[in-house]
Amino acid sequence: MPGQRSDARRNYARILEVAEAEVSTHGADASLEQIARVAGVGSATVRRHFPTRQALLQAVFHERIEALCERARKLEGARDSRAALLTWLHDLLAYAVSARGLADALTYEPPTRDPHQDSCGAALEAAGAPLLRSAVSDGSVKETVTFHDLITLTVGIALATEQHSDAAEQADRLLRLAVDGVSPGSSAR
Repeated sequence: MPGQRSDARRNYARILEVAEAEVSTHGADASLEQIARVAGVGSATVRRHFPTRQALLQAVFHERIEALCERARKLEGARDSRAALLTWLHDLLAYAVSARGLADALTYEPPTRDPHQDSCGAALEAAGAPLLRSAVSDGSVKETVTFHDLITLTVGIALATEQHSDAAEQADRLLRLAVDGVSPGSSAR
């Protein structure tokens, strides 16, 4: 935003503030026209700052995604790499369940090989992939597991539980079930 006029910076901040509230209430399908109306700007102004719905969602989730990335960095090098990875996945899932629209936003993104791509998924992959590599390296996670697998699993659980009255509890239960498998005393195949 450096170099923007002060009114453009104010519009951006106001649009983002309204978008956060609208996405929190209506999820990823929040109306761009409603956001413009409540922010007191025209639809063209919203689209000038956020050319796509995905760009708007990424801006809405940017700060919290950064917090998840920082959490992953703090977990790197943990003695128990599997526990570190699962702790981070639980944190990601808890946020995806509490922040309506994040899971939807992550479904828009195909797996990327470019960690410099400016997106929620790319940022999460850049931060979380080292946790997975450590767990694979020490044999606590199968080498066939990819980061995209873990994001898909987490997003799927968040989407499947978002309408539950106890969404966080149900999501956590399903993630534990997926990690532990369904057969007592044996690994899932």
